[in-house]
Amino acid sequence: MSLDLLVRNATLPDGRTGQDIAIADGRIAAIEPGIAAEAGRVIDAGGHLVAPPFVDCHFHMDATLSLGLPRMNVSGTLLEGIALWGELKPLLTFEAVVERALRYCDLAVAHGLLAVRTHVDICDDRLLAVEALLHVKKTVAPYLDLQLVAFPQDGYFRSPTAAANLDRALDLGVDVVGGIPHFERTMADGAASLKALCEIAERRGLLVDIHCDETDDPLSRHIEALAYETQRLGLNGRVAGSHLTSMHSMDNYYVSKLLPLIAEAGVAAIPNPLINITLQGRHDTYPKRRGMTRVPEMRAFGIEIGFGQDCTMDPWYSLGGADMLDVAHMGLHVAQMTAREAMRWCFDAVTVHPARIMHLDGYGLAPGCHGDLVVLQAKDPIEAIRLRANRLFVVRRGRVIAETPARIASLALPGRPAAVDPAAYAPKAG
Repeated sequence: MSLDLLVRNATLPDGRTGQDIAIADGRIAAIEPGIAAEAGRVIDAGGHLVAPPFVDCHFHMDATLSLGLPRMNVSGTLLEGIALWGELKPLLTFEAVVERALRYCDLAVAHGLLAVRTHVDICDDRLLAVEALLHVKKTVAPYLDLQLVAFPQDGYFRSPTAAANLDRALDLGVDVVGGIPHFERTMADGAASLKALCEIAERRGLLVDIHCDETDDPLSRHIEALAYETQRLGLNGRVAGSHLTSMHSMDNYYVSKLLPLIAEAGVAAIPNPLINITLQGRHDTYPKRRGMTRVPEMRAFGIEIGFGQDCTMDPWYSLGGADMLDVAHMGLHVAQMTAREAMRWCFDAVTVHPARIMHLDGYGLAPGCHGDLVVLQAKDPIEAIRLRANRLFVVRRGRVIAETPARIASLALPGRPAAVDPAAYAPKAG
């Protein structure tokens, strides 16, 4: 058997060690110890963790890397960010959106992030950002899966042309139906928008991803309506509620009713830890709410959960950098998920869980899956999060598309080692 790539001596996320991974014709042909075959390239993983690529199921690529245009978000709030984006939209050009998005994709690939679901604002009648990101999607397809969500940022009903623009965007090839019910003028309009949007998705056979209850208001309960519409239309497993920050502030008794409804409907949840803890609680004095939704409680009900990056250097967030381990690291801390099993799950929240939410075909680390993987300078998933580990190799369809040298510090200390490898500090087994 002649291979495209052979990765030797890998540690897998499930704990298996000493594994070889054979990739032929762009797909994983075998995972087992001691594979004997010739390959176009051989990588020695050196016992480091080899994982499927990182996946970001919530991002805004039309706004990324626009920090400072046309001004800064002085208050740092969600609402000023939305207002600032409204000022920037008329100034956007096709070329600028494409260039910023491609630069972000370069950064993503360097960090082993090979699939992104991005919301794209359809409230600009030009649909300039839609056309720009459709162009980017085609351009990056050989090395990154880009899924687009038709997002009515200014409200499906509140913006007078949003309904028509959303249909136009879907006709152009946008993949997913989006919405923002809590930004409508009334709670009733918010619920009506969910009914309309889910019916569009059912009619067209599309997925749904709603910016849902991104507020500190505990009475913003559109997730209940989203779960209802999902059940009514048979969209189970095809719908995600993003943010869900109002649940952080909801009455516990109501949540005890709500979580089973979400689970029954098969609605996924997409918290965005970096952004949720930054934008929520802005009206509080002390104690300040951190805003992220109830991840451990959702897990207990078997709800599918994927962490998202949301923003990078844009009107809402001036930091970020396409690093999903940074997202997992923050999510772990904010949700106080410090048990070993829970920390291990946070790695899945930026890999396999968002891949399922996005319905990615051929994703995973098993024979028959696409030959896509990341070699990390860490011994296991928890260590990868702790270290925000270097991506030593990033592989797409059996071809290495990014490499980063191992991070090794040289020391000049009497009686101490000459070098320090952060990955060598992993705790002993057991």
